[in-house]
Amino acid sequence: MSDLNVVCLDLEGVLVPEIWIAFANATGIPELKRTTRDEPDYDKLMKYRLGILKEHHLGLKEIQETIATIDPLPGAKEFLDELRGITQVIIISDTFTQFAGPLMEKLGRPTIFCNTLEVAEDGEITGYRMRCPQSKLTTVNALHSCGLETIASGDSFNDLGMIKASKAGFLFRTTDQLKKDYPDIPAYETFPELLEAIKKAL
Repeated sequence: MSDLNVVCLDLEGVLVPEIWIAFANATGIPELKRTTRDEPDYDKLMKYRLGILKEHHLGLKEIQETIATIDPLPGAKEFLDELRGITQVIIISDTFTQFAGPLMEKLGRPTIFCNTLEVAEDGEITGYRMRCPQSKLTTVNALHSCGLETIASGDSFNDLGMIKASKAGFLFRTTDQLKKDYPDIPAYETFPELLEAIKKAL
C-alpha cells in the first residue's frame, strides 16, 4: 500500500442523501428533484434550479432548514471512518460550502472541496461560483501533478471524469442507465463492497 494514495469521493448520493431531492420533498416542488444524474450540464442544471427558487420566493435559509434534518446515509460515517484510518480521503463535491457545513459535522469533519453560493442580503441565492472548471476532474489531475495517485468513486455524470482519470474508479449506488452506458466501470451498491474494492486498489 502506497502512502501516496488519495481516495476522492463524491458527497451527495454516496455519503449523504441528495440535498435538492430532500428540499423538493420538503417544499412539494417536484421540479427540484432534477440532479446531475439527470442533467450532465451542471451550469444548465443550476440555472434551472435558481429560476425555480426565485419563482417560489425561496432562499438559502429555507434550504439550510431542510439540510439540518438530513443525516448521512446508513453506514456512511462508519465507512468513512474506516477508510480514513487506512488512507487519505478528500470529498470532492459540486455542492456548496453553505450546504456542506452541517453535513460535514455529522461525518466527522472530513476534508471537502466544494463550491460557493452568491447570496443577497435578503437570503436570495443570486448565483454561484465554481471552485474551478470541471472541478472534480481538475482536482484529481492537480493531485496527480503533486505526485499523488487517486482512487475515485461517485454516482453521477459529473463524477465520470475523476473516475476515469484515477488509477481505479468505481460507480456507487448509481443509475441503471449509467451502469449500462459505462459497463467497464465497476459498480457497487453497499459500503462494505466499495470499501473492499478500494482496499484492493490501494
